[in-house]
Amino acid sequence: MALLDRIQTDMVAAMRAKEEARLSAIRMIKTALKKHEIDSMKPLDEAAEMQILNSLMKQRRDSIDMFRKGGRPELAEKEEAELKLIEGYMPAGAGEDEIEKAIEEAIAETGITSVKQMGVVMKAAQAKLAGKRADGKALSEKVRAKLT
Repeated sequence: MALLDRIQTDMVAAMRAKEEARLSAIRMIKTALKKHEIDSMKPLDEAAEMQILNSLMKQRRDSIDMFRKGGRPELAEKEEAELKLIEGYMPAGAGEDEIEKAIEEAIAETGITSVKQMGVVMKAAQAKLAGKRADGKALSEKVRAKLT
């Protein structure tokens, strides 16, 4: 089932169940996807959908940090609930061993040993993890640790 169709089905279910918080988050996701589709004037492909969802997840993580630092735990909890909902629409995440293997293969293929050329290794590792969800920040830290 296409992502937008799945979101529409979930939205109807949330309306019927009168789950206001879930409905609001689903509407936010649908709006972001539709906005990108209209702006680009072509149907969304899976890569664009994942990029948009990753962007929404990053926004939620940043908001959670800010709310925690600002002493607003109730708002942080709301953002955490939205983050979990967005993660539900993402493909399965890459496991630790998969990430380690991808990094090692990327380093072996590129032959890079210096942190200065970390971007090349990152690009190769992300290509190996295509289709799986992997946090870019965590991946970057692991690549940096391997190269130092």
